Amino acid sequence: MKVKPSLEREIKLRFASVEQARAAVELTGATPLRGRRLQEDCLLDNPAEDLRVRRCVLRVRSECGKSRLTFKGPVQAAAMKLREEHETLVGDGDVLLRILAELGFTPWFRYQKYREEFALEDVVIAVDETPVGTFVELEGSEEGIMKVAASLGRGASDFVVDSYRTLFVAWEQAQGKSGGNMVFEDA
Repeated sequence: MKVKPSLEREIKLRFASVEQARAAVELTGATPLRGRRLQEDCLLDNPAEDLRVRRCVLRVRSECGKSRLTFKGPVQAAAMKLREEHETLVGDGDVLLRILAELGFTPWFRYQKYREEFALEDVVIAVDETPVGTFVELEGSEEGIMKVAASLGRGASDFVVDSYRTLFVAWEQAQGKSGGNMVFEDA
C-alpha cells in the first residue's frame, strides 16, 4: 500500500493575550470550527534518539477523550514551516503509548495548550494558549496563510516557525531553568 505524502505548512503569530488573539481572529470573519479544549501532546523517541537525529517527530495527542498518532518529517527549506506529516486517529492513547513503549519509543517531552479553531478560506486558524504565551497558528496554503496573516495585521517578519518545544526551551533558558515539560501547573 502506497501512502501519498501530506505536507503541513504553518506559521505562528505571537499575541499579548488570548482575548487580543481571539478578537483579531473574529475580525477576519473566520468561521468557528472547534471550541476551546485542552490538548495534551507527548513526543516520543527511542533510546538512540533516532527520530531527533533525523529531525523528525513522533507525537501522541490526546484531547476530549480522543487521541491521534502523528509522524512529522524534517522541516524543509521554505518561507514558512513546511514538513511531511502523517496522522491517524487511535482508539486509546494510553494503550497506544504502552504499545509504542514495547517497541522502544518512550516520552521525552510533554506539552499542553488550550486550543480553539476557526477556518477562513483554506486556512485553519488556531488560537493557542500555552504556558509560554498566546499564539495564533495558521495552517494551509502559502497564499492563504499570507492573506490571513495580512488580515490579522501581520507580515512575514512576524512569522514564528519554531515548534512549541523550541519556544519552551528558549522560555526556560530565560527563566534560568531547563529540562522540564511545557504543562500548566493546574492541569
